[in-house]
Amino acid sequence: MDQMKIDRINALARKAKTPEGLSPEEQTERDALRREYIDAMKASLTGQLEHTYILEADGTKRKLKKIP
Repeated sequence: MDQMKIDRINALARKAKTPEGLSPEEQTERDALRREYIDAMKASLTGQLEHTYILEADGTKRKLKKIP
C-alpha cells in the first residue's frame, strides 16, 4: 500500500471527526481503503512469520508451525 492511500485514510478519518462528517461516497471509500490496508498488513505479517525460525537450546533451528 502506498503512502498516498494511507494519507487519504488519515484525511478521511480527520474529516469524520468534524461536525460535517463524511458523505456516503466518502464512507464507502474509507471502508475500501481500510480493508485494503488491513489485507496488506496481514500479508506482510504472514510473510514475516513464514520466514521465522526458532533457535533451540542445542543450536538447531525449527520453522514456526502454522496454526489452523
